[in-house]
Amino acid sequence: MLKVRRWRFLWMCLIAGLLTLSGVFPSRLEPAFAQSRFNDIQNHWAQACIESLSQKRILNGYPDGSFRPNAPVTRAEYASLMVTTFPGIVNATIPSRSLQFTDVPSNFWAASAIGQATNANFFSGYPDGTFRPNQNIPRVQAIAVLASGAVGSSTAPVDQTLAVFNDAQAIPDYAKKAIAGATEKRIVVNYPNVKQLNPNQAASRGEVAALICRTLPDTASLIPDQYVPGKPAVARSEIRAVWLTNIDSDAMFSRDRLNAAVQDLAQLNFNTIYPAVWNWGYTLYPSQVARQAIGLAFDPRPEAIGLKDRDMLKELIEQGHKRGLTIIPWFEFGFMAPADSELAKLHPDWLTQRQDGTQVWQEGKYPRVWLNPFKPEVQKFIADLILELVDNYDLDGIQFDDHFGLPNDFGYDDFTVALYKQENQGKLPPIDPKNPDWIRWRANKITAFTTQVFHAIKAKKQDVLVSLSPNNYDFSYNHSLQDWRTWEQQGLIEELVLQVYRDSRQGFIDELNQPEVKEARSHIPTGVGVLTGLKDRPVGIQQIRDQVQLVRDQGFAGVSFFFYETMWNLSNESVSDRKAIFNTLFSPALPRPNIAKKAAI
Repeated sequence: MLKVRRWRFLWMCLIAGLLTLSGVFPSRLEPAFAQSRFNDIQNHWAQACIESLSQKRILNGYPDGSFRPNAPVTRAEYASLMVTTFPGIVNATIPSRSLQFTDVPSNFWAASAIGQATNANFFSGYPDGTFRPNQNIPRVQAIAVLASGAVGSSTAPVDQTLAVFNDAQAIPDYAKKAIAGATEKRIVVNYPNVKQLNPNQAASRGEVAALICRTLPDTASLIPDQYVPGKPAVARSEIRAVWLTNIDSDAMFSRDRLNAAVQDLAQLNFNTIYPAVWNWGYTLYPSQVARQAIGLAFDPRPEAIGLKDRDMLKELIEQGHKRGLTIIPWFEFGFMAPADSELAKLHPDWLTQRQDGTQVWQEGKYPRVWLNPFKPEVQKFIADLILELVDNYDLDGIQFDDHFGLPNDFGYDDFTVALYKQENQGKLPPIDPKNPDWIRWRANKITAFTTQVFHAIKAKKQDVLVSLSPNNYDFSYNHSLQDWRTWEQQGLIEELVLQVYRDSRQGFIDELNQPEVKEARSHIPTGVGVLTGLKDRPVGIQQIRDQVQLVRDQGFAGVSFFFYETMWNLSNESVSDRKAIFNTLFSPALPRPNIAKKAAI
């Protein structure tokens, strides 16, 4: 019996590689050939679809020029298909058990493929210990494969959705949710009678081609709607974003690489880019504010030489808008700067310190310092950087993140101590940096500055979105003095993208269910930051897929991936495999949520 919940991988395989079905397996059948014309599909109902998929090298024909659209496909052939089209998943699977099906002898042509595919959880055998390798795959299984990978279970009452079929009672119980989900997604194709599913009928090559065409956004229209059951999906929205940074990535340092990145993201149906514009103590765009403060208008480091004599942000906004992408510049470092930056060297009086007088804050292997967010000169510098962008660029928003705050052990510099004494009857700040009143006093000061910045942005351009990508609230407030719950309650942020970088599935779910997150979701679009990897910490694509599905299952506004380079370049899996899966995650294209329609607070 097909293990439906484990067949999600197959969806990726079908669209990521060469789906050649009964013509691909060299140990069993003759070699197949890609071609745009076949001698046996003229006037076939799926002709245009088959030809398009052949041109894309997704479907192949036979040496005699035929496609054989009515030929069935066996379970053994599907097992071989899994191994040949998606070796990354198969090879990454550690065999968990000895697989000995009573009807698959060791010398069977697909024995190895069946073992590999079953160990990778693409297949499971039947209760009687058989695999039935020569059994033709029924339509119900073929559809369940696509549904499991594309849309998961039905979001409406299953029986209600399946009522569109005259033979719904013939659908096996194990597949009902998957078939309902596929029907809602409108990837099911029934020819010639749209109301007749024929779930237990063997799926033909032509029918599989039609299913794939309906699932791929650029070929869906090649199958006439008259063969597609269910009502067209109601238009909806979703944040589909990525953070683009200059750390461990050179995408920004060349016009050609930047354009290629934007094109990739647009083709994969992303709709938002959060590009870093302030980190390492420098701007990534030509800034007169930075020139006046530190004598440099952009990042001068050797690795960033590609920013010289060009305006990266202007290029990105032009290319992104041309492709329908929303561009929201991201102040990645906030009040933080490298200890050896020109900013720190030229303005030591702008820095804050710990109680023992130390200023360096170690972030991994990098020594950082913190600008004093309570000091007027620092506030003016940061505000001027932000408003410079609002004035000079056709941007869609501004995003702050977890560094738009201050570690709780800082704030013991002379200026801050004097300010605290002035407002607290001459008392010194508490010795304990975690003292609740001391935390609240500093957090309130940062909230007051955030309020000023928000209103200054809106005074210049009302339609510029103010976004925030913080850590969970407890850490943000108690560790970073970032009271984003209050910011949200006061209307100072219009979009929240919560960083939830957890490997543990339960830990990830727990973060999504925090009360302040639920409260924010009732007011503003609230998305989730998903970790796609770091330079030395790859994240598997299955974890990414699972987390995106969890976000959707709980009704969040969308996701943003951290960060661009690790989505497919810095990983242990192939670029093509990972891109294919991202393509399935964001199919079809959807717009961002419209914040103009947010609920009143």
